[in-house]
Amino acid sequence: MKEERNTLDPEFAIMQAIIQSRKQLGLTQSQLSEKTGIGQADISKLENGNANPSIKTLQRLANAMGMKIKIEFLPL
Repeated sequence: MKEERNTLDPEFAIMQAIIQSRKQLGLTQSQLSEKTGIGQADISKLENGNANPSIKTLQRLANAMGMKIKIEFLPL
């Protein structure tokens, strides 16, 4: 069970980062969709953990929100 949770932690962190950033900016999913050209349904899937975004998609989301992404490899 713990191994499964550790595997999902990065995905959960990405979901939370997207949701928090969008809400902090006062954007709806539809507004973010308009800014990125990513469908609102696809943004919903990302936020609900039902899709795995590519780095390119994460960059589009971050750019639309005036942010950048940071990916790290950390020792276990």
